[in-house]
Amino acid sequence: MKALIPVAGIGTKLRPHTHTQPKPLIPVAGKPILGHIIENLIEAGITKQIFVIGYLREKIQSYVEDNFGDKIEAEFVVQEPRKGLAHALWVAREEIKGAREIVINLGDTIFGPDTNKVVQMEGSVFAVQEVDDPREFGVAMLDHEGYVTKLDEKPEIPTSNLALVGMYKIAQVSLLLEVLDEMVEREIAPYEEYALTDALMVMVKRKVQLRTLMVENWFDCGRQQSLLLANRILLERANLSQNFEFEGSVIIPPVHIAEGCEIVHSIVGPNVAIAEHARIHNSIVRNSILGAYSNLESIILHRSVIGNDTSLRGKSNRINIGDNTEIDFEQ
Repeated sequence: MKALIPVAGIGTKLRPHTHTQPKPLIPVAGKPILGHIIENLIEAGITKQIFVIGYLREKIQSYVEDNFGDKIEAEFVVQEPRKGLAHALWVAREEIKGAREIVINLGDTIFGPDTNKVVQMEGSVFAVQEVDDPREFGVAMLDHEGYVTKLDEKPEIPTSNLALVGMYKIAQVSLLLEVLDEMVEREIAPYEEYALTDALMVMVKRKVQLRTLMVENWFDCGRQQSLLLANRILLERANLSQNFEFEGSVIIPPVHIAEGCEIVHSIVGPNVAIAEHARIHNSIVRNSILGAYSNLESIILHRSVIGNDTSLRGKSNRINIGDNTEIDFEQ
């Protein structure tokens, strides 16, 4: 079995962070998104992993080789131009060809233990979850036995709220590649992208039985709000046992603080992940992600994502407060 991880996209929904950093390398709970994905696939027994790269591809390749070079058999395929998920599979067709089964895990989505559940199921299966607004997803309709009868990519008028959330296991690899070849040859690309849902729908019409698995662990890290939610939940589940001693500071778990950080006269936590060599003085930080070598002084941060090598300096205040007083610095 091989895994394919498409990581070629620009990540416009996480601007400005993705101007200089590929989206899969943005940290969540102490490690890059891509690190969580690779480790989950390794735990599921998949060590042959194909990375479809494009935007800032050198950084992706360096991260994988430096951190997982002795743990996985990594292959890299460049997707240029970038024309959707089905196109990403098509450009990696030579690497996929001959695989008994493939698992596709989107490069901005973490599934945790559900990765193994998808891998262990028989046949072809997709991870799904019920969502409030299916118009942003591919959606699946099922028959009474639970098999897929129809797939629709970002429907304007959804007939199902069962969203495809970014993990697919395909058992009919040769048929999928045949369908992809047909799509590219005939230039069947609505909205200028080749959608995987369209390819899978062709397989449904050819009587392939496709099933779904309702996942419990789905962390979409493609937007700031969902990124911070994933950071909070993964920190809570990590059961970290770090012992912190920082001058005049209070650390409220769960937090992840990397090596070389300097924290003085500050309150940090809960739900904060801080990358290496960050410096925090006279500040309050909670529910946030701080990049490497970031520098905070006299700042109150909440629900924030701070990039690498960033400096924030606020105004220092001296306050003498009497009884029965409330001050809200968030307003």
